[in-house]
Amino acid sequence: MITLIDNALLDELCAEAAASPRRRKNRNFHPRDEHPGHRLLNAMQPDSYIAPHRHLDPNKDETFVVLRGALGVMIFDEAGAVVQATRVGAGGAAIGVDIAHGTWHTAVALEPDTVFLEAKAGPYLPATEAERAPWAPAENTPQAPAYLLGLKARLAA
Repeated sequence: MITLIDNALLDELCAEAAASPRRRKNRNFHPRDEHPGHRLLNAMQPDSYIAPHRHLDPNKDETFVVLRGALGVMIFDEAGAVVQATRVGAGGAAIGVDIAHGTWHTAVALEPDTVFLEAKAGPYLPATEAERAPWAPAENTPQAPAYLLGLKARLAA
C-alpha cells in the first residue's frame, strides 16, 4: 500500500492546521510513537510558535524538506543568541535542512499553509527539561507572540 503526498493531502492538512489552536498539524506516516523511524508531514501557519529546543539523543538528527511555502530555520547558541537564520522554501535556493542532534533550533512558517516533510529517529518522547530552551518563552505564554515576531524579523533583513 502507498500513501500519495499530493496537493489534496497538503490542502487537507493545511485546513486542519488553520483550524487548530496551535496553528499547526502533523500527519504521521509511521504507525505509532514507538516506531524507530518517524516520517511525517508538518503543516504550519505563520502564527504558530514552536519553542526553541534541541534533541540530545545522538540518534535524533532531524531533516526537514519544504514541500509548500517557506520556513525560517533558526539555530541558536547556548545563551539563546541566533547564530544562523535561514529561509528554506519550496522552489527556493534551499529547500531543506538537516539539523544535528544537540543543536538548539526552531522553525517558523513564513507563508500561510507551509508544509514540510520531517524525518527523524523514533520513538517519540516528550522533551526533557534539558532539551527545552531556558532563554525562550514556552508555547502558549504571553511572551511567545512577540518572540516569534522577533525571530521572523531576523529573516526580513
